[in-house]
Amino acid sequence: MDLQKHAQPADTAPRPADLRASDADRDRVADILRDALAEGRLTAEEHAERVEAVLHTKTVGELDAFIRDLPAAHERPAPPPYASVPHRPVPGSLPADADTSVVAVFSSAVRRGRWRAGRRVHAFAVFGSVEIDLSEAVFEYQQVVIKAVSVFGDVQIRVPENVSLRGTGGSVLGNFEVSTLDSVQSDAPVIYVDGWSVLGNVEARPRRGRFVADILDRVQDKVERAHDKVDRKLRKHLDR
Repeated sequence: MDLQKHAQPADTAPRPADLRASDADRDRVADILRDALAEGRLTAEEHAERVEAVLHTKTVGELDAFIRDLPAAHERPAPPPYASVPHRPVPGSLPADADTSVVAVFSSAVRRGRWRAGRRVHAFAVFGSVEIDLSEAVFEYQQVVIKAVSVFGDVQIRVPENVSLRGTGGSVLGNFEVSTLDSVQSDAPVIYVDGWSVLGNVEARPRRGRFVADILDRVQDKVERAHDKVDRKLRKHLDR
């Protein structure tokens, strides 16, 4: 019997430095160069020359060459701006009694508009329909639990796009569906949906184009302060 040796396939995976650079990669390097100019590490001519070359760079390795002599290129990446959201609140952290109850029995019930969402909301639909719209709600607490039960009914839950959304539940000859969301803001509201449907439907998803306004205001304020700081440093450097 002949023994045949099968050659192992060569590892043809490209090195990270050989990967094609994206627009986000170029923007990251351009930001480092802009900060280096504001700090006085680069002259205006050096900055302009490097930025021009960055715009025509094709690979990640070539991009790194333009910032290799700058401290920012060797700093450890910052941790994510948000912590992972637990799947469920810590037992005992939220009250068992509902702050708001929305019930529909052979009817329909809606809660929408500008209203204050408490820590616990109960929604029950029995041969009826319930709609809970949080897209314009005022969140007094960061964690909100919605208990949704549907029996031959329908419970629809809508949330802003910039919150975190989690769901736990199931169905019997029905549907239970929660579109998971992860907010990039650590202080964003976290909405947990505990649901169960029997020959019914429980659904939670974001309402596109709706955001918690106070979170957007805080983010915008941080961005504006960062831009103002860079602009002041740049003007100070150019006025020398």
